[in-house]
Amino acid sequence: MQNVKARIRVPERAKQGEIIEIKTLIAHPMESGERTDEAGSKVPRQIINRFVCTYDGEVVFSADWHPSISANPYLAFTTVATKSGEIVLSWTDDDGSVYLASAHIEVE
Repeated sequence: MQNVKARIRVPERAKQGEIIEIKTLIAHPMESGERTDEAGSKVPRQIINRFVCTYDGEVVFSADWHPSISANPYLAFTTVATKSGEIVLSWTDDDGSVYLASAHIEVE
């Protein structure tokens, strides 16, 4: 799938033990496979079916998504700031494509 863009918002700095919020939005049509095109043919299913967030290499949040998730899905969740490192988000599409976004957080 082309033109899939992901946005991520993570605090640049946090104190150790502080609860931080991670927000993300990915531009994706999330086709359920139930819609028809102008010719009456079904539009093939094309959804993101798996989301994973890792913080310094450890999974801190994951979710399985289904066709009822809207287009351009937005997600916000929290985790605890433990140490400076990379927060990496990955979305896996039905066709096996994986989309990545990352941000660095500095923990004091």
